[in-house]
Amino acid sequence: MSWIIIIAALLQIVLLLYVATVDVATRLISNEVCLALALLGIVGQLPDPIQVLYSLIVASILFVLLLVAYSRGWMGGGDVKLLAAVAIGLPLTGVVQLLAVTAFAGGALAIVHLMMRQLPHPRLAPAGSSFARRVYAVERWRHLRHAPLPYGVAIACGGIWAVLSKGF
Repeated sequence: MSWIIIIAALLQIVLLLYVATVDVATRLISNEVCLALALLGIVGQLPDPIQVLYSLIVASILFVLLLVAYSRGWMGGGDVKLLAAVAIGLPLTGVVQLLAVTAFAGGALAIVHLMMRQLPHPRLAPAGSSFARRVYAVERWRHLRHAPLPYGVAIACGGIWAVLSKGF
């Protein structure tokens, strides 16, 4: 059974890395990925059915609280789904770690975006430009138009930290 837990945790990490990449590129977090993360979280806790129940309760409470933040425009709907989905696979201490590391990573992400104000206006990245150059051009363009932060990156950092801290 321990191999199943390890595989579920590794798949969660891979999906969180995928979410971070897609969120930077599109500012969208898919329902399917959130569902997969939630199911993997449950699979990772199958040896302890009581923990699955506690985890679902905590994730449900978190989801309701995050819906309030969403309704006030403080965060996006994809971020709400992603945080709740990751929380399903964690004990209460893991959820606290998830939120703390996500907040820290979100602060770092915000500082980077504030620093981008000082950078020169981008030119179009010509064909064959490096990946970093293309990402910079797109992000700077989005920043100039007051696009939201790709907070899925911060949530992915918090999720990866919490999954790794959970232990196998």
